[in-house]
Amino acid sequence: MVEDIIDRNRKEMEVNNMSPLIWAYVGDCVFELHIRTMLVNNTMLKPHMLHVNSIKYVKAEAQANALRYLDKFLTEDEQDIVRRGRNTQNHHMPKNASPEDYMKATAFEALIGYLYLTKQDKRLKEILNYISDFQFEKK
Repeated sequence: MVEDIIDRNRKEMEVNNMSPLIWAYVGDCVFELHIRTMLVNNTMLKPHMLHVNSIKYVKAEAQANALRYLDKFLTEDEQDIVRRGRNTQNHHMPKNASPEDYMKATAFEALIGYLYLTKQDKRLKEILNYISDFQFEKK
């Protein structure tokens, strides 16, 4: 498993003090790896089509929708992480998304990154599976 080959050596207190944009940076990678792995495991697509299909799931609009779907599934602590991710100042302007979707996508990525960095692997897997059921069901 990835958690066995990547050393995540930060303590939770250190992760709490990081910028939510750092969480989102990591969460973007973790979520994209999850989606790419799901596509490889569940399709017989060639690499170009794997890429084309992965974009459908990792673009800001899809992540914003995933966060909306997750809303009632999250704990209070997770909702606080999402709020911090959504409210952080990001000076990057989205090209292919509304500012609202971009903020929600950043919040979603922050949650995924936070759970990953704090080694909450069981909960991370629950959330990724919950989202995957929703996303793959809709496509």
